[in-house]
Amino acid sequence: METQNLISIQQFCKHYSIPTAFIDELKEYELIEVIVANDDHYIKITQITEVEKMIRLHYDLNINLEGVDVIYNLLNQVDSLKKEITDLQNKLKFYENE
Repeated sequence: METQNLISIQQFCKHYSIPTAFIDELKEYELIEVIVANDDHYIKITQITEVEKMIRLHYDLNINLEGVDVIYNLLNQVDSLKKEITDLQNKLKFYENE
């Protein structure tokens, strides 16, 4: 498997000075996807910003992983609702201009 769009969990954790167990716990809560290739564990580069948010919530704000899970899911719902509102506003503008 190609690993060009992946980053090693070991390398990621070393860079952010966090234990690899934290990434394992995020995987258990199904907050991130861990990919195994060549007997090494990776995360997608596209997930880095999300993992950074979770690191800040957990380590900077001292929120436990259950709280991180709830906050992350609520933030995803808010983003989804914002997108839906934008789509509905665009449809409304379209019909108002006819």
